[in-house]
Amino acid sequence: MADAMKNVEEIRSRVILGEFGVKNVHTTDFPGNYPGYDDTWNLRKFQKNFSINVVQLDENNMEFDMVGVDAAIANAFRRILLAEVPTMAIEKVFIYNNTSIVQDEVLAHRLGLIPIRADPRLFEYRNSGEDTGAEEGSEIDTIQLQLKVKCSRNPRASKDSSDPKELYLHHMVYSRDLKWMPIGNQADVFADAVIGPVHDDILIAQLRPGQELDIIMHCVKGIGKDHAKFSPVATASYRLLPEITLLERVEGEQAERLQRCFSRGVIELEEHNGEKVAKVVNSRLDTCSREVLRHDDLKNLVKLGRVRDHFIFTVESTGILPPDVLVTEAIKMLMSKCQRFLSELDSSDMD
Repeated sequence: MADAMKNVEEIRSRVILGEFGVKNVHTTDFPGNYPGYDDTWNLRKFQKNFSINVVQLDENNMEFDMVGVDAAIANAFRRILLAEVPTMAIEKVFIYNNTSIVQDEVLAHRLGLIPIRADPRLFEYRNSGEDTGAEEGSEIDTIQLQLKVKCSRNPRASKDSSDPKELYLHHMVYSRDLKWMPIGNQADVFADAVIGPVHDDILIAQLRPGQELDIIMHCVKGIGKDHAKFSPVATASYRLLPEITLLERVEGEQAERLQRCFSRGVIELEEHNGEKVAKVVNSRLDTCSREVLRHDDLKNLVKLGRVRDHFIFTVESTGILPPDVLVTEAIKMLMSKCQRFLSELDSSDMD
């Protein structure tokens, strides 16, 4: 009976990596599925098991563990990060002069994909019903940028030079050339903010003497669901926590080969009575390549699995907002979706 309960617990809580497939991938811990288990959802039980632990955080990257939720919730959180947390991006491009070799449409597309450093929480969504003239937009929903560059010959260049960097002036147009043009009272409201491209070294176009760009751009608030340029993350992904279990003592030459089958830092060799013995040190570092299962003498000595409700999230911001702010905004968005769903249920019950 104990063995049967142990097997059931493994099916409920672990994904097993086999030589020819992956087992226990479906959620089975729903009420009444297993005798002896009460899998009804309980708020107190959820609060006890749920946790978020930040593992690494810097200016643009964040890694954290989300424990105690179903894959559907984790994936919903990932999709919100990708497509529903708003940012500011270039939406309207008014080209007054473009004599470069880059077509207007291509140039507008390149400009639209440049990340713009501006806090979207301080702006409103643009009303889609407004006119589309050059004078549209206000200080509460629009950021205006200007790009005005003209290439000319360098009079100080040597006659024998063939390097464009020496021959021409302003021949490389970078994102640093985008200048913020405050609308209304924006200069006062955002006096302490640095509004402009996140990165100043993004190449936009190359010019030659006589060619110039004269462009006005309007940035608006939007979400990645409408266009990828509004997505606040370069990537947002998760993986299940790996679990590696040694079923037998592995020593000597076998231990050295076992160590090489995993990512660096997963398996370490310890000295016991002059013999090297394998020990699992940090299974979190494993990429689950299943290389060990290719060795006939090793595959039965180790068990590979993943913890079903332990998600390792990796969030890489585009630089518009810090990753911890993005995670917080995604949680708020998920909460508002849940609240809206409950409100719809209440209204349908009243009907």
